[in-house]
Amino acid sequence: MKNFIKQIILIFALLVAGTVHAQVYMNFDFDTPYGNNKAVGKYVKINGAKIYFEEYGQGEPLFLIHGNGADIKVMGNQIDYFKTKYRVIIADNRGHGKSELKTDSLTYVQIANDWTKLAKHLKLDSINIIGWSDGGIVGLLIGIGNEVNVKKIVAMGANLRPDSTAVYSWAVNDVKKQRQFVASKIKEHNTDKNWDLLKQRLALLGDQPTIPVSDLSKIKAPVLIISGDKDIIREEHSVEIYQNIPNAQLCIMPGETHFTPASNPALFNEIANRFLSEPFKRPDSDWTK
Repeated sequence: MKNFIKQIILIFALLVAGTVHAQVYMNFDFDTPYGNNKAVGKYVKINGAKIYFEEYGQGEPLFLIHGNGADIKVMGNQIDYFKTKYRVIIADNRGHGKSELKTDSLTYVQIANDWTKLAKHLKLDSINIIGWSDGGIVGLLIGIGNEVNVKKIVAMGANLRPDSTAVYSWAVNDVKKQRQFVASKIKEHNTDKNWDLLKQRLALLGDQPTIPVSDLSKIKAPVLIISGDKDIIREEHSVEIYQNIPNAQLCIMPGETHFTPASNPALFNEIANRFLSEPFKRPDSDWTK
């Protein structure tokens, strides 16, 4: 179990209910079977793959996008909270949960395109986005693409590049070790796990994203860049992202980690809801203007 938890932590997301890691407790105990809800679950064929998604609530559409190695259930704390305020739409990303992989080279760009196609399939006039970890990266890419009308984006723990200028070196180095381990299992023809799938997920973390800072200027929607002050993403990188988006706000949560959406959902949801529900403002302290 400890090795399993470590593997999930390394790929920036959780799969197990009630997981404890170090001082971080994450809640995945919900009354509704998120991610396995036969009453609302649907499949849609997008870009050659069957993508599984669920919908809850009514109102403005809100995409919830999970992180690497995770699935719909991991964002159950956000579904519980926002389904009373929005039409929540959440999918298993390609190669995750119940969604098919159907590629030999999984990319964030591809996942972002899947979400864009899902918005078009559902004929949504506009969307809001909350993305966690890899989901935050995907949210930024959707905003950069401007193929759908995005009203606001909340990007939690997102990065533009995979190196130690953006991600703490301990995580970068551990991902390298995990990739070596997975490669050895593939070479051994081991069948204990789907090593080819894990190889692609780890390649996302080790080689991607590769988003030029200049591309952030293409985002038209207001964006909240949010992270913990003990995140996997360097605080200075979150600041870099914030400073290069035309309409952005920055929130570095004190005493929090990369896992706050599940470890302290009350705090995260309140901050995200305030950003989504209130008119966007970017006041300036410069009294000389």
